Amino acid sequence: MLQNEKKKNSSVKLPVDIVLSPEWWFYNEKITFDEDFFYHPLRRVEVEQQMERVLYERWGKFGLGKHHNEQRPEIGAVHLAAGFLLSEMMGCKVNYSESHPPQVIAADQDKLLIDVDAVFESAAFKRTIALFDQLKSKHGYLTGDINWGGILNLAMDVRGNQILMDMMMDPDAVKAYFTQIAEVILKFTSLVKQHTGTTSISVNRVLRHLEKPVFLHSECSHTMISAEDYQEFLLPFDVEWSKQQQPFGIHYCGPDPHRMAAQFAQIPHLDFLDAGWGGDIKALREALPNTFLNIRLSPVEIINQSNEQIENTLIQLVKDSGDTCLTGVCCINIDDKVSDDKIATIFQTVEELRKENA
Repeated sequence: MLQNEKKKNSSVKLPVDIVLSPEWWFYNEKITFDEDFFYHPLRRVEVEQQMERVLYERWGKFGLGKHHNEQRPEIGAVHLAAGFLLSEMMGCKVNYSESHPPQVIAADQDKLLIDVDAVFESAAFKRTIALFDQLKSKHGYLTGDINWGGILNLAMDVRGNQILMDMMMDPDAVKAYFTQIAEVILKFTSLVKQHTGTTSISVNRVLRHLEKPVFLHSECSHTMISAEDYQEFLLPFDVEWSKQQQPFGIHYCGPDPHRMAAQFAQIPHLDFLDAGWGGDIKALREALPNTFLNIRLSPVEIINQSNEQIENTLIQLVKDSGDTCLTGVCCINIDDKVSDDKIATIFQTVEELRKENA
């Protein structure tokens, strides 16, 4: 299991990483996020290298931007939190803009039905495969991955909020619908992994520090359902995936991951839990003593926090996790209002914690 391997083999104790928001990149570096950013092969490589170079120049002493001298054929936006492609493949409209991530417009489809074959005949998928082919033809290999979302996340994009009513009114049809979405996810992630070896670094960059590539299921929308609904409709997929897709993890960016702690504890191999800001880390550790807990700082709160407050918050959260061999740290979607020194404080605090727990 990942947790045991982490204790034995990892060269990085208490891994830490950040993701800067599109607004940060736009206002600081004039990088724009139109369709060409995602699909033009030359720009795909050039801008990812530019992002690496910026990270290296600002925080290279903490290990960021180590690929700044390389032209890497990244198939997806590994420096952004941007999940949209599978939604587009399943019929949603996506709006692109200069300074924001792609915005998915709910399709509000009127049937609880996904034609899996049609998804992989969509224009969005064909455009993605064309990008793969162009990058591989020039560079000889591919790297990175593409944020693939999660079952309920995708259902809410495709069906809209009606899916929440469906769960009450037609549970059997919803379970079949979720199974179809899961089939799409597995087919897509299998394809990506065949090309690059990973599936989920684009979901959380902390995963790049771990020994084996984690299959990370995004459950951002689970804040909108009860623990009982999760148990009935979605936990079975996590249980099965934890057996088939090891190491397996859950990305829960909402403020209440502890609400699902008892259900998470039923997953046979929950190797990684990305625990949203505001989550009760102590309660999660009690329920999941052998799971790698990834602590998330709030990108909103650090705007107004002092460096000392950031440091104290981080120290307390790592203490609550209880095992630095099974703990990571991140802050995702940091915007342009956050100064460089506050980001440096995150890394400096982690370095001190590593020394203290050596």
